[in-house]
Amino acid sequence: MKTDSRKAIIIIGTAAIAAPCAATNSDASSPRQPNIIYIMCDDMGYGDLGCYGQPYISTPRIDSMAAKGMKFTQAYAGSPVSAPSRASFMTGQHSGHCEVRGNKEYWRNVPTVRYGVNEEFTRVGQHPYDPDHIILPELLKRNGYTTGMFGKWAGGYEGSCSVPEKRGIDEFFGYICQFQAHLYYPNFLNRYNPAMGDTATVRVILEENTPHPMTGPGYERRSQYSADLIHQAAMDWIDRQTDDKPFFGILTYTLPHAELYQPDDSLLQSYRDKFTTDLNWAGEPWSRYNATTHTHAQFAAMITRLDTYVGEVLDLLHKKNLDDNTIVIFTSDNGPHEEGGADPTFFGRDGVLRGLKRQIHEGGIRVPFIVSWPGHVEEGTVTDQPVIFYDLMPTFADIAGIKDFPEAYRNKTKEIDYFDGISFLPTLLGKEQTETHHHLYWEFDETDQIGVRQGPWKLIVKGGKPELYNLDTDIRELNDIAAEHPDKVSELVEIARREHTPNPYFSVTLP
Repeated sequence: MKTDSRKAIIIIGTAAIAAPCAATNSDASSPRQPNIIYIMCDDMGYGDLGCYGQPYISTPRIDSMAAKGMKFTQAYAGSPVSAPSRASFMTGQHSGHCEVRGNKEYWRNVPTVRYGVNEEFTRVGQHPYDPDHIILPELLKRNGYTTGMFGKWAGGYEGSCSVPEKRGIDEFFGYICQFQAHLYYPNFLNRYNPAMGDTATVRVILEENTPHPMTGPGYERRSQYSADLIHQAAMDWIDRQTDDKPFFGILTYTLPHAELYQPDDSLLQSYRDKFTTDLNWAGEPWSRYNATTHTHAQFAAMITRLDTYVGEVLDLLHKKNLDDNTIVIFTSDNGPHEEGGADPTFFGRDGVLRGLKRQIHEGGIRVPFIVSWPGHVEEGTVTDQPVIFYDLMPTFADIAGIKDFPEAYRNKTKEIDYFDGISFLPTLLGKEQTETHHHLYWEFDETDQIGVRQGPWKLIVKGGKPELYNLDTDIRELNDIAAEHPDKVSELVEIARREHTPNPYFSVTLP
């Protein structure tokens, strides 16, 4: 299949239907602040990369990034599912404090509109970020950064108070809605680009796709592949950046999330040849996951395709002589999934870890995390320093030289405006990490689970019932030792009760 992001599109605007978000006025700052590129892929498990032990899938560029930079072995997503995990990254808050704690959708029960032969929703997207709490692009934009985001937004529905142009993003291209991202050959993508005349986020209709059905027979005739279109837009944005103003790029690629569908090219064929015995999948139209053949080959090729994208980003930074002053982070939003025909058991995708996406066991929340920053991060470093997505806001503030964070950015009108993270810049620079977390915290309403990690101790609460594990001796979390350590259970239960704050949209059963 061929793709071309410069043709066959129609632009449709979307009206604002909710209150505006906080203002984002820029302040003066030094042009020598480091640039930041944050690459977050979708549903890649801890064991999906060669540098984390994956035996079947080729990931030479990311493996090289790890060899030349720093690899974390105990990095954690903010949640075991997409929207709240991304919210934790964006807000610097854990999921007991953050507004977004699940994949609450706003496309349900709305009128539809026809694109070609397809009926689409007139409004799409997820629950909005709190407009009264600053998020990362706003923070960096106020401190002199140019900001761009390419991939999945999932931080508010179309027209809400939390869409890219209202939340500090100078340029956006991708999916506002993560449900829309279930299709790799969608009917439309979303764009905000003032240079093209956009005053708000618009829909970019993919005219080469819409004449063909979005599910079932005929889908294979679609030709505009979203992953390539998004990557091309990201590369174009990076290519327009210069060394006289710092930039913050958020590349939230949708690979390797289901569906298992992509261009039928030499990369995919090479894995078909490798996996001569493979599986087929019948599809799930209501989820927009289309039927596919050679599921193992499809999945492996998607990760290698992503690896190529990452390599091209690194190559472009080097070509522009920006790599020495640019920190690049690669990670995943949560653990592996079984959707769309994916087979995590075959690939051993969670490594030695128990659990998948939507579970607070290690396999659902421990993710690959690799940092490249030539001249700052020592080559070939492997660290077991625990880090979590809500640490990224204070870390980026440190990198940008924002000395008054977070006090200057707390919303004084709120009773409490939480910032839960700790900067791990000392770890990146090879210095002692003197400030560390007393504990880490997660909660997830869709499976009614809570997690607390304190040192080697891991409390998981399922439907109000506590389980206790010691990760030093039981990394797979197979032996619940709650009955043997009632005092530790009580201590961690008290932490869980303290960290949880009520939320009218998301709830969990407290222990």
